[in-house]
Amino acid sequence: MEKILVANRGEIALRIMRSAREMGIKTVAVYSEADRNALHVRYADEAVCIGPPPSNQSYLLIDKIVQVCKDLNVDGVHPGYGFLSENAKFANALEVAGVTLIGPSAKSMEIMGDKLSAKAAVKSYDIPLVPGTEGAVDDINEAIATAKQIGFPVMIKASAGGGGKGMRIVHEESDLEEQMNLAISEATSSFGNGAVFIERFVGSPRHIEIQVLADTHGNVVHLFERECSVQRRHQKVIEEAPSAVVSDEMRHKMGECAKDVARACGYVGAGTVEFLVDENLDFYFLEMNTRLQVEHPVTEMITGIDIVKEQIRIARGEKLSFKQEDLKIHGHAIESRVYAEDPQNNFLPDIGKLERYVRPQGPGVRVDDGFEQGMDIPIYYDPMIAKLCVHADTRTEACAKMIRAIDEYEITGVSTTLPFCKFVMQHEAFTSGQFDTGFVPKYFTPEKLNYSAGDEEELVALFTAFKKDESTAKVTAVNGTSNVGFPSAWKLNRT
Repeated sequence: MEKILVANRGEIALRIMRSAREMGIKTVAVYSEADRNALHVRYADEAVCIGPPPSNQSYLLIDKIVQVCKDLNVDGVHPGYGFLSENAKFANALEVAGVTLIGPSAKSMEIMGDKLSAKAAVKSYDIPLVPGTEGAVDDINEAIATAKQIGFPVMIKASAGGGGKGMRIVHEESDLEEQMNLAISEATSSFGNGAVFIERFVGSPRHIEIQVLADTHGNVVHLFERECSVQRRHQKVIEEAPSAVVSDEMRHKMGECAKDVARACGYVGAGTVEFLVDENLDFYFLEMNTRLQVEHPVTEMITGIDIVKEQIRIARGEKLSFKQEDLKIHGHAIESRVYAEDPQNNFLPDIGKLERYVRPQGPGVRVDDGFEQGMDIPIYYDPMIAKLCVHADTRTEACAKMIRAIDEYEITGVSTTLPFCKFVMQHEAFTSGQFDTGFVPKYFTPEKLNYSAGDEEELVALFTAFKKDESTAKVTAVNGTSNVGFPSAWKLNRT
């Protein structure tokens, strides 16, 4: 494999290209007109514009991407995450063109891309499943009978898709028919598939996932767990590895289940098996993501394994170079997703120009991004600017390092999730490890990030002092601690 096309954009495209370059592999970038000056375009050995800014006219054009592969004699394609990364049609099109997909087979994607077929596939492996219907349900009498059997409240879920669409919590029988119809309608409009099923509602769940790697020789390993319970709108914001509540015994059981899920669909490559964990720390299989995850860096930091390089080696037909017993957890890692979103306005996207953009540095700090100062945040794509990751010997030290890194991260021109991420790091529920997917509604309100008039006056005074002597000004931060320099840019801009 001498040349790889990265069918993606932004930070993940750049991150993949860097690993490929270290392996002596040339890279090809595809890009939309909106990304003409993007960092991944400049970094790649070759780059081809494939269409206008909207993704359905560029990054989602299977035929055009396959044609670029043919024109440039590409050996393999890495899809990153999002876009075409879990698209079975794309996998089949590459296979027909004689190009290797750095990922699983189309069949594995199809099995795990549908929650009902995924459940059916793992049934023979004795993997814990949330009690509920075995198949799709559209008959209200059957739905009522199932709900009574497993007990209210129940969760109605769309079989296809994710992101919280087609999901409804029902507390009483009288609401079941209306909520089921709404879920079917939303699933149909969002995924083109109106199939829904019913499960027992797991109260106060944690979202814990296991990273797996599987080669073409039948070897499967897991790279331990990631805790992903801090979410907004069913989308992750903070991830860490390992989890604060998973014991060695629980880790082993979850890891073995995750490996069996991979075996159940003949999986090859890097994948992630997601579990719901209830208040009793009982875990249930949720779904499998058949691609690289956004949060993969925290696993890399605690294992020392470059997951992208392993994906490429597996796609080349190589055996895994390590066994399960060779893997150890080293320290603790945390990732904060830096989105161009305003946490004081329901996390709504806030596009604009990065007027000032300075990354934090220092031991144990990693920033995966695809932007630089002066660039615009496009309106057409996911608003994530960067993944800010830290690694330390202990969880407490990792939290402290993340706070330091957030304070040093200077971003002006757009609002970001940085202040929210710092709020999480300092909250007692997070530091104690006693939190779940309800963290945001339970503990966060926009007012928590507000500053008093006195704070604003102090910031103005600090700015004046800083300008007088930029090189030696000693200032007092908003939290009262003495520091050298000026408070983080996000404090001034409430970003």
